[in-house]
This record gives sequence, structure tokens and C-alpha cells, in this order.
Amino acid sequence: MNNSTASEQGEYGGSGLTFIVVPDEFTVGRPGPWLGMLNDACENDYKAVAVEFDTRKNIEFGDPNDNHIGINLGTIVSTKVVNVSDVGVSLKDGSVHRVWITYDGPQRRMDIRLGKGNQEDYPPKPIFSESLDLSPYLNEYMFVGFSASTGNHTQIHNILSWSFTSTSQAFLRKSSKNELPRSFMIFVAAVALALALFLGFYFISRHRRNASKLNTSVETEIHMPRPPNKPRRFTFSQLASSTRSFSEIELLGSDSRGEYYRGKLSNGSQVAVKRFSAQFLSTHGSDKRRLLKEIKGISHLRHPNLLPVRGWCQDNNEIMVVYDFVPNGSLDKWLFGAGVLPWTRRFKVIKDVADGLSFLHTKQLAHKNLKCSSVFLDVNFRAVLGDFGFVLLGAESKQFESAVCHGADVFEFGVLVLEVIAGRMREEKEEGNPEERNLLDYAWNLHQIDEKVKLVDRRMGSLINLDQAIRVLEIGLLCTLNENKGRPSMEEVVEFLLNMDKPIPELPRTRPVALFPYNSANTGLCNAYSCTF
Repeated sequence: MNNSTASEQGEYGGSGLTFIVVPDEFTVGRPGPWLGMLNDACENDYKAVAVEFDTRKNIEFGDPNDNHIGINLGTIVSTKVVNVSDVGVSLKDGSVHRVWITYDGPQRRMDIRLGKGNQEDYPPKPIFSESLDLSPYLNEYMFVGFSASTGNHTQIHNILSWSFTSTSQAFLRKSSKNELPRSFMIFVAAVALALALFLGFYFISRHRRNASKLNTSVETEIHMPRPPNKPRRFTFSQLASSTRSFSEIELLGSDSRGEYYRGKLSNGSQVAVKRFSAQFLSTHGSDKRRLLKEIKGISHLRHPNLLPVRGWCQDNNEIMVVYDFVPNGSLDKWLFGAGVLPWTRRFKVIKDVADGLSFLHTKQLAHKNLKCSSVFLDVNFRAVLGDFGFVLLGAESKQFESAVCHGADVFEFGVLVLEVIAGRMREEKEEGNPEERNLLDYAWNLHQIDEKVKLVDRRMGSLINLDQAIRVLEIGLLCTLNENKGRPSMEEVVEFLLNMDKPIPELPRTRPVALFPYNSANTGLCNAYSCTF
């Protein structure tokens, strides 16, 4: 397509490009609007510094036009704005532009110079040169890069060349007579950011006529607008409306904790709403503050193998959790239904679940409800963990729960691995062979007689790497060992799955007398399959 120029009405064009300094490498790049600078994973006090090359006018953010450079400090609303039309530059005419950004730490001053692509000399006059204190928005270590995003419009950005330099020097400053005496103060004396880059904005636009506009509300506090998908608190009436008053038509499933409903929010987003039952809240969720704290803690996490929590509700003595809706549904429908998942996808599911659990554990959190029905498959059949337990069933205290929840997750992961390999539930119905009803018992019995191959789902046929499946099965059994008898951490499990040549600890030749998901047999936390003698 040909290069083009946007009209004065701003009907065409994408949003532009941003040079950004952020505290981590995870939040930038998530799906969403706002040039990719801020999204639902960002905290309210998110520290970031950005220089945006904005080619779309957003009135709600105070943009002067669709051709400006903005300096953003921890928010999508620009603290300083430069209208580059005043210097005869168009950021989206297909030309190559060269930009120099310099920040003087001791002087707290930023300069921005703009030139043409073939300009080698340093422009003598900056288009922006003002005092600006970046220190409140910078950590000791930051990540430097670029971000961009589009909506119904497209735009191609080419970074032809760029460089970044940062220098710092620390020294002691003596206190003056007018200052309170201090033993010493060490501070960063100079931080200089020098950026030379070619920005090629090749404009390709496609305007969708008759497209309906989302009816989004702007926060009254315009300096800190909320990203559209940021987890938030819902009212009971909002969730009741989205689920047709919790109609049976929208019911997706249920368990001992409550019921799942499909919902549609006012902005058109499809969600899944977990409504905790009154019985669960009265027995296991009596400490509602603790439950809500766990919900909010997990809602801030973002990982490819975790189902995002969109919000929660605490209203009318109800507690609900709102998740993204996954059209492919939960893993149990694919494992125990009419279809057959091939081994390659089953193995990928196991690795995905392990990655998600390992990430949770590094954040000192746990799933606490791991089973096939709490693992979901997205459109690419990537496994994502959802339906978090938030509290461990039967745990009598927070201290005890925090001590055992990671080990319990590993145990449940081991049982889930057996389910995925066998293609059957952990507890079969009464009409099954009594010796095979309990999957964990059956797997250990097969291990004792060295016939683990019998556990592998025959429906997968010959298209299976049998040696690989047996090794994964052994990793699953390893996870069900008692914690003081060799149960690995999820970090170790991930290593075993990623490096299939890495030796795993040898399993005991006979089944342990008792298998516990927790440290002690006297906790009262055992169930039919996990505390057998």
C-alpha cells in the first residue's frame, strides 16, 4: 500500500510508537491499547518514563493533535507535549526521522532534538528543552525499549537504528549549615540518556466504516486513567446482569466451591464468573478478608499459562471472581470426552501447567485447587490455569496453609499428570475394576510390576513417543511422594520436562505405605485418593 497522510479529522492512522523505560520486561507487550505503555498488569504506582511519538488524537488524554511528541511519567497522559507540526514535521508521512533524547540527571533537564533521516549533524536547537525530574519514576535497574499498539487502524513502524548510553557517578555531599546534620548521603550525581534512532513511520491505514464505537467511560481523575482490562471490583448487579441473573442457561459447571457462569460485560467482553457457594464461604471462606486478599494478589499476576482474573465482587454477602472466558473450555472435556487428544498436545499441556505452577510458587502463591477442570485450553490449545482455590480446603490456619500449599500443588500436579497420560479420571465409577478405580493406586501398582505402559491411553494409537510418556509418568509419580521422601519442587519439575535427557531421582521400587499431599498425616486434610494406607 502507498504511504499516506492522516486527515485533519484524525479518521485514519494508527497510534504511533513509544520509547519507554520500564521496571520489568513483563508488562510491556501485553495486548491492549495506549501504545502498549500501560495495561492491566500495571500497579497504580507503576514507574515508567516514556517519550511517545503520537499519531492519533485522543481528546480524553488532552492530545493537541495527531502529530505530536509527548513525555509520559507513569501515566498515559503526557506531562509535556510538543506539537511537531509547528516545526514542519509529519510523523506519519512515510519519511525517516532521526531523534536524539538526552537527560541530564544533576540538572534534571531533558532535551529532544528532531532531524531528517539523512542528517548526520547534531541539531543545534532542540524542539524541547525543559527542567524535568525523572527520579520519582526510575528504579535503580530499568529496562529500555519500544512499545506500540493499534486498534481498528494499522500502522507500520520501522526502527532502522538506535543506541542507548547511560552513565552515573556517586559521590558524598557534605551537609551545609542550613541543613540538618547527616552522617552521609550518597546519591546518583549524573544520569545521562543518549538515544539516537531512526524512526520510519510507514503509514498504512484501513478505516472501518460503520464500526460501532465502544462506550468507554473516562475516569474523573484523568491523570491516572484505568487500563480497560485492569482488575477491578464489580457490583452484584453488574455480574447478575452479565449472567442473566445467574441463569441455568449460562451455567458452565460447578464444584465443591461454587458454580461457574458465562457472562457478557457491558463493553462486550465475555467472562466466566465463579460464584462461591454459601456453604463454602461459611466453612472454608469464613475469613473473607483473607480470601479477598488472595484473590486480589493473584489478579495482579500475568503469565502466559495463567488465566487472567478480571475482577471480583464482594456484595450482598456474596464473593465472586471474574475470569476471562476460554471458548475451548476445560481440559477434562477434552480428556474424558468423545474426542482424543494426541500425545504431543498432552505433553504440551503438562509442560504448560508446570510452567504456570512454577511461576505462582516463585511469587509465594499457590493454586490450591489443581485438577483437570481448572486447566483451560485457549484457541491455540495452550493450557492456562484458572479456577484458583484461593484457600486450601481443610486448612485450619493461614500459617499451616502457607507451609503446605506449595507441596499440595506439586502432589495434585502429579495426579493430574497421571490423568493426562491415562485419559481417565482419578476416581472411576463403581462399575470399573476395583483394582483400577483409584488412578494413583493403580499407577503405583503398575510401577511395582514394571508395567507402567499399561497406564498409557490406548486411544492415542501408535502416534506416541512411548519412552517420553513413561518418563513423564515417572515424573508424575515422583510428585506424589511424601515431601520428606523425595517430592520435587515445581522448579525442578520444569527442569525435568524441559531437559528430557536429565536424569530424574529413582522412584522407590515399591509403593510407599502412605501417600500424603501434606507434611503430616494428622491434619485431617486427606481425601480418598491422597491418604491411603
